[in-house]
Amino acid sequence: MGMTGAGTGSLQRGIDRLLGVVARLRAENGCPWDREQTLASLKACLIEETYELLDAIEADDPARHREELGDVLLQVVMQCRIREEQGAFGFEEVADALAAKLIRRHPHVFADAQASDSAQVLRNWERIKAGEKSGAGQSLFAGLPQSLPALQKAQRVQGRAARVGFDWERIGDVAEKVREELGEVEAAVAKSSADAVREEIGDLLFAVVNLARFAGVDAEEALRATVGKFTRRFGRMEERLRKEGRALPDCSLEEMDAHWTAVKADGG
Repeated sequence: MGMTGAGTGSLQRGIDRLLGVVARLRAENGCPWDREQTLASLKACLIEETYELLDAIEADDPARHREELGDVLLQVVMQCRIREEQGAFGFEEVADALAAKLIRRHPHVFADAQASDSAQVLRNWERIKAGEKSGAGQSLFAGLPQSLPALQKAQRVQGRAARVGFDWERIGDVAEKVREELGEVEAAVAKSSADAVREEIGDLLFAVVNLARFAGVDAEEALRATVGKFTRRFGRMEERLRKEGRALPDCSLEEMDAHWTAVKADGG
């Protein structure tokens, strides 16, 4: 990424300074790399920087968190700058439109509407949002990114449906639905139908996400934590085997299971 020689003694606000730096990098005599970037080329950067931000949050490291937030902000400012060069809009228009939307969708703060709890806030949000898009023929699920991870997207879809009252009443009913879907997976497997198995496993995963949501658990984060736990334990199992002068391909499943159990017993 390009660098700049902006003075550290500047009295400008941080965002004004950042906007100036990016404008300089994109200028005719600026940084060749920054000048070559397009909205298309920045897509991968935004995804990568977002995941790095999530890692920083997970690590609970404030210094790293601040840095990664800055990297994500840079992606926003770069895209705004490109659009400004095209004559479409700039950062100020983006920020102003966002502020206006937040005010419009929080009438319980900026007007005289009432919201007794967060659930009511979300219901009001969906109602106002639907009103903004009235006449456009858009679904309740319009605007959800197609590229969201599947577990996260499932939970977002279910959450939106729940906000308009389309939801289960008891968690026990959701758990029963999971058991029902598992039975349908087993039936599809017994019939050796690949298409049916794929569909029923999808239904099972959707039901499990619903159970997570109903229990107040983020399904994406829960699975991420479990994958991390599995890989950590597997690494410790590999380490135990290396100390014995052995490798995984040399071991039977029973031997690996024994080491796995030992790792778990040690608090792995």
